[in-house]
Amino acid sequence: KPKEGSWCGNVGVYSKRLDSSESEVLRKFAFQVSWTTKEILYRLDVEWPNRPEYFTGTTFCVAIDSLSGLVYVAQRGDNIPKVLVFTEDGYFLRSWNYTVDTPHGIFAASTLHEQSVWITDVGSGSYGHTIKKYNSFGDLVQVLGTPGKKGTGLTPLQFDNPAELYVDDTGDIYIVDGDGGLNNRLIKLSQDFMILWLHGERGTGPAKFNIPHSVTVDSAGRVWVADRGNKRIQVFDKDTGEWLGAWNNCFTEEGPSSVRFTPDGKYVIVAQLNLSRVLLVAAPPVGSIGNCSVINTIQLADQVLPHLVDVSGKTGAIYVAEIGAKQVQKYVPVEGYFPSFTHS
Repeated sequence: KPKEGSWCGNVGVYSKRLDSSESEVLRKFAFQVSWTTKEILYRLDVEWPNRPEYFTGTTFCVAIDSLSGLVYVAQRGDNIPKVLVFTEDGYFLRSWNYTVDTPHGIFAASTLHEQSVWITDVGSGSYGHTIKKYNSFGDLVQVLGTPGKKGTGLTPLQFDNPAELYVDDTGDIYIVDGDGGLNNRLIKLSQDFMILWLHGERGTGPAKFNIPHSVTVDSAGRVWVADRGNKRIQVFDKDTGEWLGAWNNCFTEEGPSSVRFTPDGKYVIVAQLNLSRVLLVAAPPVGSIGNCSVINTIQLADQVLPHLVDVSGKTGAIYVAEIGAKQVQKYVPVEGYFPSFTHS
């Protein structure tokens, strides 16, 4: 018998306590996980987390601090902790709720000298339409944008439903601002928050966007953006902002909602929200974008809705924030396929 919130084999039963007067009633979801190829590259870690009942809201995003081995989950809901902190082994550590209204994206950017957590907030309250930096205990360190006021301005900087951000090793910040709001922008900021380059026009042509939803940077200095409304991934040069190409042949059914790389740089992890699907796509060599080629697919059940994902830089594990299932799940590499990873 599987424990509540876990999976048994390829079929699992997930249980979650309901809110308000139904708080003692358990809602059960049965999901089927299938693979579109015979070679399974990842398997579900049915023991993560140890106590899934800590998921009390709608889990929108997840971030991995591989340096300290921490997993940050941001969830939405009334009178609940907005940020949950687990270990990569699945143990719950703490939660916090300070100054977080409606989280959309989250990113952990840690060095030997500082542990930081960035959250994009799309709420309509006094802290909404901002990007906020916290320490690992939830203390607010920095606010980007104009709190509580959406807009298109650059001086001062304003956001409208900022979707996600990525902080690279140099401290530079890449922001996709446009989860259905006024803006459809990709902005690069320096570590002292100066605008280095910007693509900011709605449209279907190169370097134009329709709901830029997720952003990441690879080891070759390329910026990858999930251009969800245009059903494509666009690629840019990290230093100059030059448009390098786009993938659209893999996304005829639905656009990508999340994009990340495996630590060895060989695979792009892409989530498709309404298809409840996570793709493993072959990463192109330096100097070529070409077309996307799907190597493996994790097909979740209907209405699981994988929103944003993150990948552990140490183990290669994929963490999937599922807004339909209201949980985060962890997939670990199968032994033998990723020999460069240290398995958990």
